[in-house]
Amino acid sequence: MFRGPWPDRDAVVTMSSHDRIALLYQSIPSPLLEGMRKPMKPGGYSDSGADIAYSLRQAGVSVVTPVAQPDPARDLDWVFPDSQDGLREALAAGATVLWANTILFSGHPLESLSDSGIRVIGQQPAAVHAFDDKWQTNCGLAEQGLPVAPAFTLSLDEIEAVSLASIAAYGFEPPCVVKPIRGRGSEGVVKVSSLDALKAAVAALLSATVVVEGESWPKYGRRCMVEPYLPGQEITITVMPPGRYQIAGREHRMDACWSLPAVARFHHQDGIAPYNGVVAVTQNSRVLSPAEQVDPLIQEVLAQCAQAGDWVGARAPIRIDCRADSQGRYILFDLNMKPNMTGAGRVGRDDQDSLTALAARAIGWSYSELLLAMAAQAWPVSGGFSWAPPTPAKGRSAL
Repeated sequence: MFRGPWPDRDAVVTMSSHDRIALLYQSIPSPLLEGMRKPMKPGGYSDSGADIAYSLRQAGVSVVTPVAQPDPARDLDWVFPDSQDGLREALAAGATVLWANTILFSGHPLESLSDSGIRVIGQQPAAVHAFDDKWQTNCGLAEQGLPVAPAFTLSLDEIEAVSLASIAAYGFEPPCVVKPIRGRGSEGVVKVSSLDALKAAVAALLSATVVVEGESWPKYGRRCMVEPYLPGQEITITVMPPGRYQIAGREHRMDACWSLPAVARFHHQDGIAPYNGVVAVTQNSRVLSPAEQVDPLIQEVLAQCAQAGDWVGARAPIRIDCRADSQGRYILFDLNMKPNMTGAGRVGRDDQDSLTALAARAIGWSYSELLLAMAAQAWPVSGGFSWAPPTPAKGRSAL
């Protein structure tokens, strides 16, 4: 696996001149799963989709768009909805590669594709469906021997039974973090410092509702997770899928997942990194220096994140948030199957580099070169959507 020290020279990845890429954004909500629905980002990632499409076109890639002359300032000029109609529109416009910059799930319209000539940039829908469940994912990572925080789940009717003693049975005590099982970024994530605050936070989270097709549903599902607040430095690591990559002027064949340099997060709000829609990550994140990257603890967590990428069968970048415990050892606390992919390039977007884009710059990739590297790993739909989950995690009992 390719890990630090990291070169800072230019890299170029080329694509076939016959490729015509169409960007997809989220236009359909994720399904309800045991009362849980992954919250939908306003705009459905059309902003990052437009960033990707614009940058690819600037790099000379043939990009298919819904309008003939897309306006760089209008997100929806650059992207197609991920509905059945949107897919048909993109293919009718001549797309041969579909970039799934959207939230995927089992039964997603993408799975209806069978044309042997079509390729996809993104994850297998069923894999995203499975690993967006943070509880089951953390349990599975633990069973792989990877470091995750101890945790338990709670429902509304279990709040009153929680005590300091019952929390201690899981190996920690307040301060704690309360978060949705199927969340998006830091939305709904709260740090609490006492038992009363924990109960109030769980009640507020699980009482929130959202109206879908005229019906009211729990916004964050009927259960949430509680885990210890980790006091050390927070970093985020982008894991790239296996494939061939041009890095520092040389081709590298990666037979397994590999990690980009770690990015440190700072300027937290109440102990939680703010959502990037509120505070741009360029304002509260930095790539660790070469000297920091070669620290044994950083090298260890880079390897662990790559192992996690292999376990989930990543076919596109994933991002794993990690934080150091009181002994300085990094703990994996949030695996994201679809990292944000915004990037500078369009007018007014100079501060919109994503965490993955920041990490890519540390190995010499510009934003467009990162996108080209991702595009080069497109996979054909002719083999079908045959992802099979690993052995289900046994999990830890809820209170």
